[in-house]
Amino acid sequence: MEYKVIPFVASIDSKSGNSSHVANQLEDIIEHHSNQGWKYVRLESVTTFVQPNTGCFGLGATAGYTTSNQMVVFGKG
Repeated sequence: MEYKVIPFVASIDSKSGNSSHVANQLEDIIEHHSNQGWKYVRLESVTTFVQPNTGCFGLGATAGYTTSNQMVVFGKG
């Protein structure tokens, strides 16, 4: 089986956006890839730790942090 994974970052207007807008964006991605022969498998959350930056001699140092990204998984075959 062949897999394809693409990032999903929803974008909504802070004043008029709602969960329906997010659902529509995901639906559009699924439909687009389905038309290319890919079958939607699932939406996966991937948590990543971003290493701290010590900067040069401590100047501009930033702390490490954890971030989460949504990935849309498709399969074929």
